[in-house]
Parts: sequence; structure tokens; C-alpha cells
Amino acid sequence: MTTPINELVRRDPEEIWTDGSLETIDELFAESFVLHDPSSADEPRGRDDYREYVETYRAAFPDLEYTVETVIAEDDIAALRYTAHGTHEGELLGLEPTGERVSVSGMEMYRVEDGKIVEMWTSYDALGLFQELGVVPPLEDLGRAADAS
Repeated sequence: MTTPINELVRRDPEEIWTDGSLETIDELFAESFVLHDPSSADEPRGRDDYREYVETYRAAFPDLEYTVETVIAEDDIAALRYTAHGTHEGELLGLEPTGERVSVSGMEMYRVEDGKIVEMWTSYDALGLFQELGVVPPLEDLGRAADAS
């Protein structure tokens, strides 16, 4: 019996990201997997690239916890909405740890083939994340700075 697609994709945020079960990547993802992430400089391709991608964020936020809000699936596509929480305790993309507790919302769309995730599109509030970390000022501060000039 095959696992329903909605149960399959939930395992990514719950087991891989929250529990840190990186060995689950080999079980869930096709070797030819591609991640489409507009906030990433490189497009991760394959399970090893995805593992490295996850490790980067989990090292920066070791207490990372995802809450899956919604999963909708049809045929070979599933969409998932989540909220992630964590404390910035490790280096992230050149940014030294801030100790800030953050909360980020996002959505992912997965394409599944032969019971494996072959493609994923992710979109999360990267601007909000960097504002919470204090790297980017809140938009209202930017507006005041523009008005002053």
C-alpha cells in the first residue's frame, strides 16, 4: 500500500526539519530531486544538496520546530502551509548568531513521482526572518528614512 501524498509531504517538515532526522531524506526524496527556493543563491539538486540545505538552517536554529497548518493534495501535487519557530544560535549565511527567537511562515508545493518527492517549490517570509534577526530594519523605519532625505 502506498502512502497518501499528504502524509508523505508532512514528513518533510515534521521529521526532517523539526526532528532532525536527515536519514529520512533518502526515504522521501528522489535522487534527482530539485528544490526551487527564490531566496537561495543556488538551486539545490539531489538529496545531498537538500541534506546540506537542511543542515545549514538546523545548525543556525538548532531548536527549529515546524507546525504544519494545512496540507492540500491532488494527483501528484501537494501544497503545505507552515509556521516555523527557532532561536538563532548558529551562523546563517554569514550572519553571526543573534540569540533572537524567530517565527516564520511559509508555503511549499511538492511534486511526487513513484512515491518520492521529485520537486519542491518553497516560499517563506525571508524578509520577515531577517527583520526579526535585526539585519533588515522594519519597513516603517525605511519609510521614515526615505521621508527624512
